[in-house]
Amino acid sequence: MIHSRSLRIAAALLFFAGITSLPAHAASKDMIQLQTQVQQLQDAVARLQQSNDERMGVLKDLVQQTSDAINKMSTDVNGLKLGMQNQQDAAATRDQQLSGQIQSLNDSFDELKARLARMEKSLGDIQGQQQSTAAALNNLPQVGGAIPVGTPNSNPNGALNNSANAIPAGPVSGSNGGPTNTQPASVPANPPVGDMYRTAYADYISAKYPLASSEFSDLIKAYPDDNLSGNAYFYLGEMDLRTQKLSAAIKNYDQVLERYPNNAKIPAAHLHKADALMDTKQTVAAERELHALIQRFPNSPEASQARAKLSSHRSRQ
Repeated sequence: MIHSRSLRIAAALLFFAGITSLPAHAASKDMIQLQTQVQQLQDAVARLQQSNDERMGVLKDLVQQTSDAINKMSTDVNGLKLGMQNQQDAAATRDQQLSGQIQSLNDSFDELKARLARMEKSLGDIQGQQQSTAAALNNLPQVGGAIPVGTPNSNPNGALNNSANAIPAGPVSGSNGGPTNTQPASVPANPPVGDMYRTAYADYISAKYPLASSEFSDLIKAYPDDNLSGNAYFYLGEMDLRTQKLSAAIKNYDQVLERYPNNAKIPAAHLHKADALMDTKQTVAAERELHALIQRFPNSPEASQARAKLSSHRSRQ
């Protein structure tokens, strides 16, 4: 009885031990599987990290190469830009020198014309003197004719006969017997415009600015519609610009541009007016004047200088 009871107790214990041992064994197996999966996941993450590191290294190398290429390209572009700027500056300098040489040639030509005019005037004066001398010689009495004026004639008593030698009233007879006109020739109100211009320009070339300004002003008053008056306004502007009378220079250049549309000094008037505007800090108006010059006279030396001035002004900004 006791033995059978013990057997039953032992069997119950064994059954209970078996029941409790089965979940523990199953839990250990699941844990091992879970650890295996975690290890596999860690290995996969490690491989992914390594792959990302390799890709980031490649990408970093590509970025570095691209950056180096961009820096090199930027250096090349800056070099090209500097070279183009130097070429533009050199071209502007050459154009300015060429414009100055052309202006100098024009001034020299005008000076030669002024000298030629003075020589012609001197020659005319000489010819006039020769004609006056010839006329005086023709008016002299001929030999055996009337008694010369002032020649004393003695009467039988030895006294001078002044009444016989008195000069008769009325016009003096010439060599052909006709009366000689003693009235002076009529003088024109103003000299010819060419003579006035050449005289004023010669004084301008000699840097006699006050005298040249007065002479150019007289020319404008005498011949306001003549194209040479446009030149006179231009040189008045040049003298004002050189003496820093900038407002007066701008007004004189405007006279050339507005009143004499066919004057040869218009391109230079545009350019020098822009210089005067720049000096008075009227930058927008100066740029507008340079653009107008380029639009109206694109192939002129002054237009090349205008482009160089605009480019230089933009680079300074």
